[in-house]
Amino acid sequence: MKSADLLLDLFGRVKDAVYEAVEGLAEEELAVRVDEDANSIAWLVWHLTRIQDDHIAGAFGTEQVWTADGWASRFGLPFPKNATGYGHSSKQVGQVRTPAELLLGYYDAVHERSLEHLRSVTNADLDRVVDESWDPPVTLGVRLVSVIAEENQHAGQAAYVRGLVERRTS
Repeated sequence: MKSADLLLDLFGRVKDAVYEAVEGLAEEELAVRVDEDANSIAWLVWHLTRIQDDHIAGAFGTEQVWTADGWASRFGLPFPKNATGYGHSSKQVGQVRTPAELLLGYYDAVHERSLEHLRSVTNADLDRVVDESWDPPVTLGVRLVSVIAEENQHAGQAAYVRGLVERRTS
């Protein structure tokens, strides 16, 4: 298996998990917070998508889908355009309210852009330094593992919250 094939498979599995967590839910269900400081499905999926968009764009030297394709305007969130959700307060988490179609539309756009970049990744590319602000500097391989780890964690959290939401309504 080539590096690119492995990465495409991993990112495809995240997409499956995101869809399982979001598809078919109403905006109100996506905004449910199991307690006053918990993350909602909407925030979790928006955040994991923003992180993927930010990190993949940075690693490959391209503009983020969020700004390049007008998603920031479509969402109309009260955050700076470069916000990814990292460090958000409970109040800010509650401000991410969106219908499933918009949330999945942005996710799909980021996913497709990511795949465009990942299709050509070779083993040698994984050692390329993409962020020198860390000690040691971050390579493409480390950055991609970080993105996948975060996305899996948040997609799992969203799936858990969905289970609680569905339990409340059954």
